[in-house]
Amino acid sequence: MKTLYQTRAIATGGRTGRVRTADGGLDVTLAAPRELGGKGGDGNTPEQLFAAGYAACFLGALKSVAAGRKVKLADDSTVSAEVGIGKRDDGQGYGLDVTLTISLPGVDPDVAKDLVQQAHIACPYSHATRNGLDVRLELF
Repeated sequence: MKTLYQTRAIATGGRTGRVRTADGGLDVTLAAPRELGGKGGDGNTPEQLFAAGYAACFLGALKSVAAGRKVKLADDSTVSAEVGIGKRDDGQGYGLDVTLTISLPGVDPDVAKDLVQQAHIACPYSHATRNGLDVRLELF
């Protein structure tokens, strides 16, 4: 693979610390949720950051696939990523659970279903998680 873009993020303090990109474009305070033994409160979680990245990336993949097929997506098309974390059944740590909910208003349902399946193949987040994460795709 020829890398077209690369970025770097630096985390300090773990789930109750900070994460920032090397270029300073993103600087986020992290707070561990109560459900994972943290104090909750102000700050974000790695799962929120993953959800934001996956939703944006998947919508980008949808737009790319649609453009290649000469299908116009409405400006109010959306992808919502719900990311959960829990202990794995094998007892060896934690795993993620993801549901992507996709809205493509004005697109024929059969065409939309095909676009979603193709975007799931094209999206780098989907590709990276393919063998270690069950991602559910919901189209409404």
